Amino acid sequence: MRSYTITEIWGIPIRINTSLLIFLPILAWLIGSGQQIELYAGFIETITGTGFDLARLRAGSTPWLIGIVAAVGLFVSVTIHELGHSWVALRYGLEIESITLWILGGLASLKTFPKEWDREFWIAIAGPVSSLLVAAVCYGVVLVAPESLQVPRFVVGWLAIVNVTLAAFNLLPAFPMDGGRVLRALLARSRPYGTATRIAARIGVLFAFLFAIVGVFTFQIILLLLAFFIYGAATTESKAVLLDELFEGLTVGDIMTREPATVTTTTTVDEFGTQMLRDRQPVHLVTDADGTPVGIVTLDDLKKARRQDGTTTVGEIMRDVAYVVPSADAFDTLVELQGTGGLDAIVQRDGELVGILSEADYAHAMTIQRGFRSGLGG
Repeated sequence: MRSYTITEIWGIPIRINTSLLIFLPILAWLIGSGQQIELYAGFIETITGTGFDLARLRAGSTPWLIGIVAAVGLFVSVTIHELGHSWVALRYGLEIESITLWILGGLASLKTFPKEWDREFWIAIAGPVSSLLVAAVCYGVVLVAPESLQVPRFVVGWLAIVNVTLAAFNLLPAFPMDGGRVLRALLARSRPYGTATRIAARIGVLFAFLFAIVGVFTFQIILLLLAFFIYGAATTESKAVLLDELFEGLTVGDIMTREPATVTTTTTVDEFGTQMLRDRQPVHLVTDADGTPVGIVTLDDLKKARRQDGTTTVGEIMRDVAYVVPSADAFDTLVELQGTGGLDAIVQRDGELVGILSEADYAHAMTIQRGFRSGLGG
């Protein structure tokens, strides 16, 4: 679903996902229902010793007002939680791409996540600490607020309870939630970063299955969505860390194809098929009439084109690709290329062609690195 930027804080875009816009009215209705108001009023009274006039809280459209303000307050609290992460990350000189609010809460997207265990620990713990600080402020407001302000006192009391719950829930060791990142940081004190990630990710997957089971038996759709999110995010980050380890110390120049087979833009698909068979290369550099590199064409592109018309030219089916330098880090380049939707690039140094980079190059490098590392392990 699409996200919309609503403001910036410390230069960080704050975005609202469409899923949140759909969920907010539902959340407001759930909070403002009579049973929920009575339930939370009892909790707040037990914790703070301040009572409520339930008749006033339920009168007319007051439940809707409570629901709307509380729902918005919840996601303001989530924003503060994510800003807690971001503030510590900025202190360490890390860049934050954005903070996105969505149906499951909030996501602070860091461009790079630190591998130093202490930095990850403080960034991860900062969110729950921020939520606890918000809860403490809300608790204090409930104690000093006049009894006549029934609705504001109730909403602030509700936010105190919810922020404590938010902090506690996020501290569950369900990687990549905050508690899971804290766990990885502590594991990384005495283990390699990749090993710590794999252990934390396995625990995260176990929590995902637990949330899914509870969600099914209690008919909690949010828990099911959370289970899918944790499972997907844990496995994805674990794979990313594995790739980072495999490509550690390697540059684009180390893995690229140095003397790529070439084909011109005017070559027909049928002619290209014959040439590819002769060259025995699944990826070709495409050049124009002057020999200038203009793109890359692969076996997959050829297969798709042949379903249409064999007289189509390579220039019509080639891929417009990025240009990278051979000294670029191989893993960082992989991440950047994935963000553009492909893994192909033309490699140049000072404007001169030195090779091409493709998915096949990455796959070949992974195979060699895995074989080399397993050999060392043996």
